[in-house]
Amino acid sequence: MIKQNLSLLIFLSCIGLVILKEANLFRRMVFCFLKRKTNIKQKKDIFWHSLFIIMLICFSYGYFVEPYWLKKTFLTITTEKLTDSSFRIIHLSDLHCDSKVRLERKLVEVVNSYQPDIIVFTGDSINSPKALELFKSTISNMKAQSAKLAVSGNFESWFYKDLDLFSGTGFELIDNKSFVLNKSGETISFFGLAFDDDSRYPELLAQASPEVFNVLLFHTPDLALDLKNFNVDLYLCGHTHGGQVALPFYGAIVTLSKYGKRFEAGKYKVSDMILYVSSGIGMEGGSAPRVRFFSRPEVVIIDIIPQKK
Repeated sequence: MIKQNLSLLIFLSCIGLVILKEANLFRRMVFCFLKRKTNIKQKKDIFWHSLFIIMLICFSYGYFVEPYWLKKTFLTITTEKLTDSSFRIIHLSDLHCDSKVRLERKLVEVVNSYQPDIIVFTGDSINSPKALELFKSTISNMKAQSAKLAVSGNFESWFYKDLDLFSGTGFELIDNKSFVLNKSGETISFFGLAFDDDSRYPELLAQASPEVFNVLLFHTPDLALDLKNFNVDLYLCGHTHGGQVALPFYGAIVTLSKYGKRFEAGKYKVSDMILYVSSGIGMEGGSAPRVRFFSRPEVVIIDIIPQKK
């Protein structure tokens, strides 16, 4: 976390420096205008003006464009644990709904168009109780052939424990529970772990049979290196937002994961387990600016299929 905080501090300091330089140049320009003096521009002035304009363009893109630009990620996983049936999972995370509608309607259209067997949501539903109606109507309109499952994220655990988030939506909250999905005589199992009960994973996963394809739903990637002997085939999570603000050739500035940038977003192979870290849909709540940059909102379409023999 120290490295992440340092990266964030450097990033914010650079932004602050550009703003201060531009403010000073503007002050000087106003002073010259009022005093009817010629404002002599130097090369360094043009440099700082250019940086400020680029920063404004990036902020405008991050505020007006990227939060509404949904990315569809397709993942196919083959397994010897299935013989004839295939299962389609749609993974969503970190909706972080605000009272303002963004891409919730588009998200419903995309999810329903892929006709999933099951939809899974790995936590962080709303940024404010005012967004509860939008969140519930959004997930209520999502259609799955068999089931819709959810686990609690840090926002539910810290702020909304007493709020009724899922009743009437068709979603089943499986915090510290398991769920078996059957299709044409074959099964895959889902294990849900609440954010604030992460230490209970050995007890929960003791039920995981090595003969069945097992999926763990947890909000963060922070258990990635602890699951080697627990028969987990696929671990789905979010929380990092892919950094929410990422830089070209560097990636996420901050992930709020104990592993830092190691599992910042996307697919990873950890021993025999596949880990997928979703970049999520919404944006951090509170006073954080509602921007995304080089980290588009993401819906993940996963097909679990039999391995050809």
